[in-house]
Amino acid sequence: ILSWPELDRLAEIFLGLGIRKIRVTGGEPLVREGVEDYIARLHALGVRDLSITTNGHLLAERVQRLLASGLRRINISLDSLQPERFERITRTKSFLSVMRGIDAVQSSALAPAKINAVLVRGINDDEVEAFAEFARARGVVMRFIEFMPLDADRHWHREAVVPAAEVHRRIHARWPLEQIPHERSETARKYRFTDGAAGEIGLIAPVTQPFCGHCS
Repeated sequence: ILSWPELDRLAEIFLGLGIRKIRVTGGEPLVREGVEDYIARLHALGVRDLSITTNGHLLAERVQRLLASGLRRINISLDSLQPERFERITRTKSFLSVMRGIDAVQSSALAPAKINAVLVRGINDDEVEAFAEFARARGVVMRFIEFMPLDADRHWHREAVVPAAEVHRRIHARWPLEQIPHERSETARKYRFTDGAAGEIGLIAPVTQPFCGHCS
């Protein structure tokens, strides 16, 4: 595990090479003591696009400190809206804590939160419409990510992948969508609801629609 001074040095090297976007992630970054101070140092160095990805378990009480440190965007991993299923997937009993964290973000200058769900056939693919409804109700950006073959546990197989096109078709059938213009190098294809409802849908399709050739 790199020390804070080593991470500071890396950030300075990245900035010197022209990188302007840094995401603090993990593992779970909020379990590491000093992460807000590190974000503050990145902000002071001049990182223009400073974000964090978290599982949200410790988020509710940290939102204001993260905001004060210079954080500007946040992604929260959430693979189920069903408390019992959430507990099985995460092996924690922190569903309500995560919901409080999302609410805290939505009540702050970090809103809208980006909520990331990895869909797996037979595990949580029946929640596509529920997630879309959650986006509309909470005003969040709901991003669906295809199950990728990062297969250290050898659990991946193609039949488990829920294609982004299927997700789009199912949501569009219930709440018509229109695409939002995006940069060519962006990983997500973004959509708004045509009825003017709050929230946004993002589709990230590294398996069925590989985008590495456009990556910046």
